[in-house]
Amino acid sequence: MTLGAGARLGPYEILALIGAGGMGEVYKARDTRLERTVAVKVLPSHMSSSPEVRQRFEREAKTISQLSHAHICALYDVGREGETEYLVMELLEGETLSDRLAKGPLPLEQTLRYGTEIADALDKAHRQGIVHRDLKPGNVMITKSGVKLLDFGLAKAMAVSAQPSGATSLPTVMGSANNLTQEGTILGTFQYMAPEQLEGKEADGRTDVFAFGAVLYEMATGRKAFSGASQASLISAIMQNDPPPISTVQPMSPPALDRVVKKCLAKDPEDRWQNAADLGSELKWIGESGSQAGVAAPVLASRRRSLRLSWIAAVAFALVAAALAAALLARRPAALPVIHASILAPDGSEFISTRINAGPVEISPDGRRLAFTARKGEGPNLLWVRSVAEAAARPLAGTEGAERPFWSPDGKFIGFFAERALKKIDVNGGPVFTLAEANESRGGTWNRDGVILFTPDARGPVYRIPAAGGKPVVATVYGEKDSTHRYPRFLPDGRHFFYLARHSGAGAGVDPEIRVGALDSKEWKVVVSVASNAVCASGYMLYVREGALVAQRFDAGRLAVAGEPVVVAPDVLMDERFSRGVFSASDDGILAYQTGKGATASVLRWIDREGRVLETVGEPAEYFDGGDPEISPDGTRAAVSIMDLRTGNSDVWLVDLASGTRSRFTAGTGDKFRAAWSPDGKRIAYSANRGSTGDDVVLRDTDGAGERTVATDPLEYQAPTGFSPDGRFLLYEKQKNQRYDLMAVALDGDRAPRPVAATPAYEALGQVSPNGRYVAYMSDESGRFDIYVTTFPEPGARWQVSQSGGWEPRWSKDGKELFFFAPDNRLMAAEVKGDASSFEVGAIRPLFQSRRMGLTFRYDVAKDGKRFLVNSGLPQDPSPITLVTNWTAELEKKQ
Repeated sequence: MTLGAGARLGPYEILALIGAGGMGEVYKARDTRLERTVAVKVLPSHMSSSPEVRQRFEREAKTISQLSHAHICALYDVGREGETEYLVMELLEGETLSDRLAKGPLPLEQTLRYGTEIADALDKAHRQGIVHRDLKPGNVMITKSGVKLLDFGLAKAMAVSAQPSGATSLPTVMGSANNLTQEGTILGTFQYMAPEQLEGKEADGRTDVFAFGAVLYEMATGRKAFSGASQASLISAIMQNDPPPISTVQPMSPPALDRVVKKCLAKDPEDRWQNAADLGSELKWIGESGSQAGVAAPVLASRRRSLRLSWIAAVAFALVAAALAAALLARRPAALPVIHASILAPDGSEFISTRINAGPVEISPDGRRLAFTARKGEGPNLLWVRSVAEAAARPLAGTEGAERPFWSPDGKFIGFFAERALKKIDVNGGPVFTLAEANESRGGTWNRDGVILFTPDARGPVYRIPAAGGKPVVATVYGEKDSTHRYPRFLPDGRHFFYLARHSGAGAGVDPEIRVGALDSKEWKVVVSVASNAVCASGYMLYVREGALVAQRFDAGRLAVAGEPVVVAPDVLMDERFSRGVFSASDDGILAYQTGKGATASVLRWIDREGRVLETVGEPAEYFDGGDPEISPDGTRAAVSIMDLRTGNSDVWLVDLASGTRSRFTAGTGDKFRAAWSPDGKRIAYSANRGSTGDDVVLRDTDGAGERTVATDPLEYQAPTGFSPDGRFLLYEKQKNQRYDLMAVALDGDRAPRPVAATPAYEALGQVSPNGRYVAYMSDESGRFDIYVTTFPEPGARWQVSQSGGWEPRWSKDGKELFFFAPDNRLMAAEVKGDASSFEVGAIRPLFQSRRMGLTFRYDVAKDGKRFLVNSGLPQDPSPITLVTNWTAELEKKQ
């Protein structure tokens, strides 16, 4: 039986179920003695009566305890509680290799690096007389520090013979003592089994080498080495066939890698690599030699030309790539011709360039690479990197939800924002490092002294932080009337920086100004009064004015512009709501930008549980931060928040769900958003900006009369999330610095705020259950957002619902299901068991994917639980990225 949160196994307190497999269930737990978080693996209760299984479980403990290696999961403890056997291991954060491969093949550099680490771990195990016997992508975890080899549950002791001095191989002889698996028994996963395993013969280190070859092949190609329509055909393929060479699937891969994998997958163990150490050394050599390992230069050049020509749609880009490659290698930007080139989004993807999850194109300081965000279909945003002299872009694994990338000054790292955090990643891929919290990112910049400036919230100053991470420190002087500082950008001296400042209660076009500040001074000055981000490059200041990208000479000594602005490109893509133009410039005279208009935000759609669009409600609109569709209790209308691009303000509107017509519910200055209906449908609560840096929670009758403030704070953000079914309480979220608390206010009492979920974690988007006994909400207490349920109105027990991340919970009207979105943008339906006096989560089923709008998805559930009113994002503007070399030459002709 699955253990619930709070259960104890010896000194270990169970926190949550992580996963389950044939050999056990794995839980996140807390070691109450050493105050650390661990992973606890227990033998399933239905298997506990099997002596053989118990023996294998004990063997796993003994096996792992002998292995101490950077790339092998560490064992801390073993124990037994009643009839429950368990292991205590280090808790690993990351994703399994199988999960990563579901997104496609790894870049060559990662394939070689991870492969070398796996080989090193196998070599350590083999030298201690241990064969893994079940090596597969699901037993490899990708963490920030590299890979970790998991689950030696099928490992088998082997007697190690003495190795002659100078020998290059490690001969092994299988021991017969205490071998629980006798000859003739098959253990492992068919897809990765060596022929001798399929025949039920004894396994040695070379058996792991075969499995490793299959894993390496899958890492490089994204395809399994062996496949079949049935178990019999799969076994036949492993016994008789060889997979197609890697180079036929990935033409840019080095033939030396083909040779390594082919030797791993030899049918006869004598023909394979005889030990993992030699195998690892070979992979390391390929990595150090680069992609040309084992390739003659003419052959490699021919292959690259062939691949490029198959992708390039126009001869013009080929000329640009050649010119850029030559000039960049020579480091003479002034010698570049003036060339304009268009770069399309990756196949099947669209650029994500505007809205709150903006990912504008950013060119590296040396002009060699582009970084941008794009997504495929309804999936999450990913960070992509593309060399300007190559034809293909590649996504960076682990960057789901990425937005607003920026480069390190040496071009080796990319900073970005995701999952409410500031992060960085090597340009070639690898682990993602979290540097600081960032609630609602508004841009970052990085100087050559290792200082990062970033804005972690929609409101507030710019902060500074070391590039290695640390405690953020305020970097700009935040005036009494300032409402936001955003889009910091270092000047070439690495000391001064531009940033955009806006004022209290102002929309995008009211009193904005680009300022220049300094790291070592509190002084600042206004450079230009305009609502835009700004870049200093090639002696010019670039910014957007009235939809056009303009350049104005910039005097770095006086920190002031000179002369008149000159139009570089008209109709540059501009995120009007957030005052962010889509452009970037390198130190070497290369400019990148997009033209066109940002996508009209989104539309309301009725979608069924299978993801079929049943009906579109009304016309597209600029729904504010997703639009908050909240269905009225009688099911006839929905309350939404819509932004007016002319003023930059949003208001609450009511949409007739039958006709699609809209009527304005609020008016005036300042934003009004996040509407919630009272249970009787007679009142609507919403958040109102009163011209200060804070927001009030306001309650108004649906006929427009009787407005009253029920929660106020002049300094913080506040917004309603829902009523209790009896109408006595209103839930709302309240910001404290960069974190959020979930609060409730009694509407018929003293209206003193009472905490519902108020811890150092981020807790928001609370929803009261239809029976009024529980509140579902999202919290990042575990380091990621998950869905939790707690008692209401009095605090008490708490349950975790989602197991792999979750956003924005919504109850079905009968309280029998709890819906939420998973990290892959898929709506999940969790079965709710019990009654008003108990709560239990049953099966969790996936429904459909829907692209995220802003920070959340924004949806509501119809009374029948079979339809969902979803604020569906429309495709982004398809305009390509325009790349211009030696852009100042054209500019000088206009002056």
